[in-house]
Amino acid sequence: MTKYLLVFIMAGTILAGYSQETGSIDDKTLSEITTSILIDDETQALMNAITNNSIKKLAVNRDNEGKLNHYFSNKIDVKDITDQKSSGRCWLFTGLNVMRPAIMDQYNIKQFQFSHNYSFFWDQLEKANLFLEAIIATSSKPLDDRTVDWLLKHPIGDGGQWTGVVNIVGKYGVVPVSAMPESENSENTAMMSRLLRRLLREDALTLRELSKRDINNQYLQKQKVKMLTDVYKVLVLCLGEPPGEFVWQYEDKDGNISEPRTYTPKSFYEDVVGVNLGDYVMFMNDPVRPYYELYEIEYDRHMHEGGNWKYINLPMDEIKAFAKASILADQPMYFSCDVGKQLDSETGTLDLNNYDYDKLLGVSFGMNKEQRIKTYDSGSSHGMSLVGVNILENGSIDKWLLENSWGAKKGHKGFLTMTDEWFSEYMFRLVIHKDYVDAKTLKILEKEPVMLPPWDPMFAPEE
Repeated sequence: MTKYLLVFIMAGTILAGYSQETGSIDDKTLSEITTSILIDDETQALMNAITNNSIKKLAVNRDNEGKLNHYFSNKIDVKDITDQKSSGRCWLFTGLNVMRPAIMDQYNIKQFQFSHNYSFFWDQLEKANLFLEAIIATSSKPLDDRTVDWLLKHPIGDGGQWTGVVNIVGKYGVVPVSAMPESENSENTAMMSRLLRRLLREDALTLRELSKRDINNQYLQKQKVKMLTDVYKVLVLCLGEPPGEFVWQYEDKDGNISEPRTYTPKSFYEDVVGVNLGDYVMFMNDPVRPYYELYEIEYDRHMHEGGNWKYINLPMDEIKAFAKASILADQPMYFSCDVGKQLDSETGTLDLNNYDYDKLLGVSFGMNKEQRIKTYDSGSSHGMSLVGVNILENGSIDKWLLENSWGAKKGHKGFLTMTDEWFSEYMFRLVIHKDYVDAKTLKILEKEPVMLPPWDPMFAPEE
């Protein structure tokens, strides 16, 4: 009994000592905090409302409702809204949507969709290979090395960005949706992705163990290929087998039926699509770093031999000028942003004034874009196609139009309208054809890029 009493006394001493530590919440500090709010009738009513309702709904700014319409002076003709369903493939939908108008215009057709399932299949196999190669390359480093730690946390996923579109389409071509339709697991990727991550992490441990035995690289490569056959099997069973060739036939706007023709995925891309993805340039607006510099992010690619994501960091006004020129030329762009911020999904608007959380909660949210990036409060989360701009009489711009991939029932008939101010605060990446970029800016591409680590805040695959 004395023993237990001693333990109790010691525990009490420790707790008492802890409460007096500088920086801890002692009685005086706690009293100051708890008495800072007066639960009067007004506060009680507000607490009743917030505890029983959605914060977002209660923060809707009534004064802003109806002020943003969906009319645009310049809009690229877009039909047949796509739907990524419960998957993180927005980057792929967006990239392929940038190429879609070229086919629809050339062949005079109302509706056309690429097979996102086909491209996703090869994306997953290539990402698996990229991961295993990175594991081999870092096998001499300890498990707690930051790069190894990052790799094991991110072995594979369904998210990505423009570089992946360029890599996968360039190597494997594309096919129409009829050649490889969606599957249950391409539209709902969570379980397949979870199992692939588990499989690849186990493979990583095996490769690291083999590397300790002084085994030559040729043997490691053979073991890696065996591991990739397992990945391929999972992909075939979950997504279906990609076609080696297929027949494409279409109906044009006048009701004429084309002759059926046989293509391979590569010949379809080269002969039918004909868009050179190498002619596009990625821009970022990252106020954390110097502008007019070229940056590259390590391991931010979708295949081993593919190029890392490289981008030119530019001030926002210059990016917008290039974007405007592209839309006026009927050329859609790959656009990525922090879509969840101030999004009204019912009206399909992105407006800094949609919600007033400050007034509802009585606190201030005052970080600027640079501060949000540095503290991981904001980053690119979703990719869409930029397809419209509204130019006022004085030449200024008040809003932009985005083609989304959440289906036609989401937003405003599948589109999102964003204010010009929202564009400035939450746009991160924009990919534009080089024809609409000046020579001085393009020359930045000749610079030696500044290499950034994969855990940099700018690394954020769109979902």
